[in-house]
Order: sequence, then C-alpha cells, then structure tokens
Amino acid sequence: MVAPSAFASPVTASETVDLSLDDARRMTLRAQGFIGTSARQGGVPGMLRRVGGVQLDTISVLARSHELVAYARLGPVPRTRIERAYWNPAHPAAFEYWAHAACVLPIEEWPYYAFRRRWFRARGMRWHEVSPRVCEEVLARVAAEGPMTATQLGGAKGGGPWWDWSEVKVAAEWLLDIGDLVCVRRAGWRRVYDLPERVIPASLLDVDPTDETCVSHLAGVTAQALGVATHADLVDYHRLQGVLPAGNGRTAALDDAARAAGLVPATIPGPRADVAAWADPAAVAAAAGTIRERHRVTLLSPFDSLIWDRKRTARLFGFEHSLEAYVPKAKRVHGYFVMPLLAGGRLVGRVDPVRRGSTLVARQVSLDRPSAAEPMARALHEAAEWVGCDQVELGQVEPAASANRLRALLS
Repeated sequence: MVAPSAFASPVTASETVDLSLDDARRMTLRAQGFIGTSARQGGVPGMLRRVGGVQLDTISVLARSHELVAYARLGPVPRTRIERAYWNPAHPAAFEYWAHAACVLPIEEWPYYAFRRRWFRARGMRWHEVSPRVCEEVLARVAAEGPMTATQLGGAKGGGPWWDWSEVKVAAEWLLDIGDLVCVRRAGWRRVYDLPERVIPASLLDVDPTDETCVSHLAGVTAQALGVATHADLVDYHRLQGVLPAGNGRTAALDDAARAAGLVPATIPGPRADVAAWADPAAVAAAAGTIRERHRVTLLSPFDSLIWDRKRTARLFGFEHSLEAYVPKAKRVHGYFVMPLLAGGRLVGRVDPVRRGSTLVARQVSLDRPSAAEPMARALHEAAEWVGCDQVELGQVEPAASANRLRALLS
C-alpha cells in the first residue's frame, strides 16, 4: 500500500509520493478503466478519452484490436456501436494518426500532434519518395469531389510486393502525415481521406501549439491514462522520441513537461532502486480514498494500451508477454494471437483463440495458477457470446492438470 503519510493531506506538485508496485498497478488499472463501475461512464468515447488513444492493427481473430480494447473495458458492447463511436462521419469524434502506433485518437487531441506533423514536414518523407505533382492532384480531387479512399483516388497498390504503394497512396499517406489530409472514418478497412477544414472543428484547427506545449499536454494524457508514469513511460506511450533531446537533456525536458502538466513527482520500486516517476493528481487522490471495487475479468488484445509496453507489463504484473503473430509457426510458444487473461487485477493466463463458424476455439490455453481456470472459462464464454459464437472448444491446456477442470467449467 501507499505509505499513509503520502496521502495524509492533499498532495502538491512539490511533494514526492512513494508508491509500491501494488499501488502503481491499481492506479494503472483504474486509470485504464478496469476497476469500478465508473469506468463505463461515457461509453466508447469516454473510454477513448481515458486511455488517450486506441491502437489499430490489421489482424482480426475474434474481432479487430480496436474493438477488443473497448470490449475489454466496457463488456459486450455491440460491435457496430463501437465502430460508430470511432468513425462517425456525421459528427466526427476521433481521427487517425501516429501516436504509440497508428491509433484512433480523440478529436480534441488534433492540435497536440502538431509537433509530429511538423517533424514529418521537416523530414520530407516517411518511407517513400513523394511526388509534389501527385500530392497536388490528390488534394485537388479531395477538395473538389469530397472524401475518398486511395482506391477511389486511383488505386493503392503499385504492382509489386504488398508494401509497394502506388504514387497516389504514397501522396495520400504523406498528406495525412503532414496534416493536409485527415482520416476520421474508414470504409471497410480503407482509410477515407478528407480535408481537415471540413471535419476538424475550427476551434481546434486554428490552434498551433509549440512542440513544448504538445509534449507537456501529452505527458498529462499519458499520466491520466496510466495513473503513474516513469520517464520511459512518458516517452513510449505517444512515442515522443523524435521531439525530445537526447541524453541527459531528455530527462530534464520530460520533468519540465510533467511539471507544466501539473503532475505530481513519485517513485516506484525498480529492479535495483526506486525509479523516478510522475503521477496524475486525480489518480493519487483516488488511490487515497480507495474502497473495495470490482475488477473486470476479460481477455486483452495484445495491442491493448494496458500491456503494449512489455517492460512495464513485466514490471507491474510480473507477466512476460510478446506478440507471436509475426513469428514462424514452429517457433511460437503460446500461439498466433495470444490474449492475456486479466482477473482480480492480475494477469493470470493467456489464450490463443480463433473463430470457426459459430464456435470459439481456444487453440492453446496457459494458466499461471490453478485458480485461473474459473476466470478463463468466464472470459471465454463472454467473448464467445460477444462475437456471436454459441460454443467454446478447448484445445491444448498448460498445465495439463488443469484441462479437466477447465473443460468442466466450459461445459
């Protein structure tokens, strides 16, 4: 628990709060929306604002990752409702851009990615050489004809391997990178490109914060999303490396940004010594008045912001996690799309699921403790119902001694 003296009176920005790993873990779970009924307030838009960004990925097993992130926190919300919350062309509430990776972001965050748009523009390219002539043509067509996909603009493929983009696709993505185009919805899995002035509110479009202001704001978003964040967490959550100085200057810049965001200095136990961190004052206050709250039991996408930082996941949960989808099948340990099991505020197992018709097949299940069988069965049943499956089929179970117990619970 947090030292009683740490919360004996309201914490100010000049005081340091000494946190245990249990404190930090509970603060993160609450901030991420896995503890308490208040986590469901605001539905999917509220969830998106709390976590600051939801990572996108092409892999779809039970559902696409951005749907799984909402499901993990809110329960079996209809998938169509999740999609509408992210991509509502009539009233855009989110946009896509580069944060931790390609992410859906709350629309109000648009000004604070100005630093990255400027960085791309100064660099002159992302992965491909850009044709100014094609950029002008793409902009002119979108301006004249309205929002369009790369296919509608003339085709996304360049005729080579899968990463070979056409000149039109390169131009559209580059214009997205530098902010001359924006994506606030998808058609299928295709980005729909539009002009920012048509979909971003003028009150946001006219704001042009400095790089320092952007970093400070995003440091606050990170602390709100994690409860408490080390310097490494502050950098990684929104991938701020490119805008920060190298070496010792980076720490000083992060500390300045955290102070400007109104965060509270904190310490967290590390492998050899306490680690400096910054905490969200609201998370500190919530930890001070904690009563017993219900924890969510759920499966997590491997791209979920609770666990997308492997080092932080190992530090807070003692759980080694990696994505094996891009590992050759023969070298996989736990499976293709391994979803950790969250129960009682701990990561206590994992499963590699797939849908086959109306059956959810748990191809490989690993339980870290015998007591994890019941929450695993519960999580599998709920996930199956959410994606329209009416039965669960069990494959390999580790340890094998838990297989009969899990089968009985699933039946």
